[in-house]
Amino acid sequence: MDAPFSFHTQPGRKDGTQILTLTGPLTLNSMFSFQNEFRAMRPPVLIVDMTECPYIDSAGLGLLMNQYVSAENGQRTFLLAGVNSRVEAIMASTRVKAILSLFPTVESAEASI
Repeated sequence: MDAPFSFHTQPGRKDGTQILTLTGPLTLNSMFSFQNEFRAMRPPVLIVDMTECPYIDSAGLGLLMNQYVSAENGQRTFLLAGVNSRVEAIMASTRVKAILSLFPTVESAEASI
């Protein structure tokens, strides 16, 4: 859980699509390093690649949900890709899994657009 957190963005294959790749755990301690940049991301389609994100806590989940609500209110698309079973279990236990769009890979998320 103490692994370093980092992120980077890249354009997706389709115009207006941005891919945000998270590396390391998304927790209260790590989210401050990027939450302002994350909140400012407003592409028509944002795919968050969580393949290298082993864990999130309630603060990280709250940050994801805030971005989802912002996207919905702005008529933008917010998708999650590569969510591991541990993170998915947290999302299921808090009942947000039914709200968020989860895909096994970035490619499958892009194909859904």
